[in-house]
Amino acid sequence: MLNFPQFDPVLIAIGPISIHWYGVMYIIAFGGAWVLASYRRKKIPDQWSEEQISDLVFYGALGAVFGGRFGSVFFYNFDRFLDDPTWLFRVWEGGMSFHGGLFGVLFAFYFYSKSIEKDFWKTMDFIAPLVPFGLGAGRLGNFIGGELWGRPTEVAWGMVFPHVDNLARHPSQLYQVMLEGVLLFIIVWWFSSSTKPRMAVTGLFSLCYGCFRFFVEFFREPDSHLGFIAFDWMTMGQLLCIPMIFIGLALIFFAYSNDSIRNVN
Repeated sequence: MLNFPQFDPVLIAIGPISIHWYGVMYIIAFGGAWVLASYRRKKIPDQWSEEQISDLVFYGALGAVFGGRFGSVFFYNFDRFLDDPTWLFRVWEGGMSFHGGLFGVLFAFYFYSKSIEKDFWKTMDFIAPLVPFGLGAGRLGNFIGGELWGRPTEVAWGMVFPHVDNLARHPSQLYQVMLEGVLLFIIVWWFSSSTKPRMAVTGLFSLCYGCFRFFVEFFREPDSHLGFIAFDWMTMGQLLCIPMIFIGLALIFFAYSNDSIRNVN
């Protein structure tokens, strides 16, 4: 049995200014995405300029932050929002949702793609391999912050989170780092390293993320105010992943079966 190291959530404090670990993870996530996007740009010549890469990361960051906040509020904490609508804007109190962030990113890239007259799916196929890096950084931030812990377990690597209780629990945040961050990055990056039909890379990302997140939810403690929302075992995270799995399958099928879109990314 392991003990959670109980990191100080504040990395650096200078007078009234505090830099939190979670904020640092966001900087690492978006900074890493910019580095990876710049590398991919060199492998796909004459499609993206340096300025467009910077714009992609900027609009992606806006979409992820605002969409993540709205998703957390409306998917997971709608009752609290009804009681206190101003909580939506108090982002410093925490609360982000990947699925909400995904909607925000899709929305931002749709309008950005239109503004530069570039095909939306080419934009998404270019961006999809970068996302797992950010997901891994975010999940590591969850672990450092001691949030989103796992269910009780008897496995040898079970971890006690003293601020929760004295039970050994799955360190599910680290499971998500490995699955949604490391493994998903390897799979999608490798798949995108050779030319593929439009939608295929995005479809694979959606399929794999949906499957990985659905699986790891069996080890993650359900949100206390929601519990299991279906069949006495399905969580909100799993419910939101089901459409991602089917959309991913549909995109892959459509990419490889429709001759009209088989021009590569």
